[in-house]
Amino acid sequence: MTEIIGVRFRSGGKQYYFDPSGAEFQTGQGVIVDTSRGLEYGICVLKNTQVEDENVVQPLRPVVRLAGPEDEKIVERNQERERRAFQICQEKIAAHGLEMKLVDCECSFEGNKILFFFTAEGRVDFRALVKDLAGTLHARIELRQIGVRDEAKMLGGLGICGRPFCCGSFLEEFQPVSIKMAKTQNLSLNPTKISGTCGRLMCCLKYEQEAYEDLVKHTPKVESFVETPDGVGTVSSVNLLRQQVQVRLDDAPETPQCYHNCEICVVRSGKGKRPEGYVPPSREELEKRRKIPEPTEAVESPTSTNSLAAALEAVFQGSPPPQYGEQGENSEGRSQNRRRRRGFPRPKQQSQEKPENGAKNNYRPQNRRRRRPPRGKENQGE
Repeated sequence: MTEIIGVRFRSGGKQYYFDPSGAEFQTGQGVIVDTSRGLEYGICVLKNTQVEDENVVQPLRPVVRLAGPEDEKIVERNQERERRAFQICQEKIAAHGLEMKLVDCECSFEGNKILFFFTAEGRVDFRALVKDLAGTLHARIELRQIGVRDEAKMLGGLGICGRPFCCGSFLEEFQPVSIKMAKTQNLSLNPTKISGTCGRLMCCLKYEQEAYEDLVKHTPKVESFVETPDGVGTVSSVNLLRQQVQVRLDDAPETPQCYHNCEICVVRSGKGKRPEGYVPPSREELEKRRKIPEPTEAVESPTSTNSLAAALEAVFQGSPPPQYGEQGENSEGRSQNRRRRRGFPRPKQQSQEKPENGAKNNYRPQNRRRRRPPRGKENQGE
């Protein structure tokens, strides 16, 4: 076992292992380490940890010291120098008429070297540019051509999913991605939908590829001849995630049926001729393959069930549901007043019987409102 700490020099960059030399470091602390380019400033992203010897490339370079206030000032000074050098380099590129796009600039911790990253479609002769920059910036100049993926990793941004780029947040190394992955995952082969901002295939196609490959092994191919609980037929489409296939039955080819993978038996995989002398099994044997759905019980809270039952019972009986817990004899008058004020229908009353023919018609429904006399005529006689 070897004790190491993880150090990262750029945001989203690769993590490197260094020998802590017996000192204790915490995540987020700035450290000064010895690299092949000299002393460099980095951020500790992995505290003291024991790892296997096979996972470490010997010999490990040591950590010089923990970064102090003076080191932080040097880093701020170098960042200001990087912004100035980036602007100067852009002006020099335009003056020399070179077909290259400047992406980023990096200054060493000691300040004796400046590294420029650029992209270009082909090879660029920048020897004259290097001499001009060295005379202006008074430092060792290095220009490095990178690809469009590295450009997206350095600049950062948001993907079509709305989250920061994977390459700029947690991916340390780019993994190979092919168009075959998009075909396996049944994605649209439209380049605008499966390509990232960099113009290459999205790195996230690699994440679920192993799961899709495992599902393909247990799913029949399209145009396979299979046996189903309803008869024999040919597979027309496959749904890998749901593990279901759509089959055109020989008895009813116009109405394809959907089955689970466990309900079918593959007789012929893929396109080809049917096996000679094949006799389909009986309908009873095929029916045994049907998957019995598991019973699902709806879980309802007792409070919601009781309240719903009470509301339905009140509606069918013609009375409104209780408001704010008003129940009992003491609240009967208040509930009736609220019922009338809120527009609920009045409770039905027993209607009087109509008089027989020839009798004096004194019938008046009890629920009929009496006409109010006009104002100013209350004291007038009939």
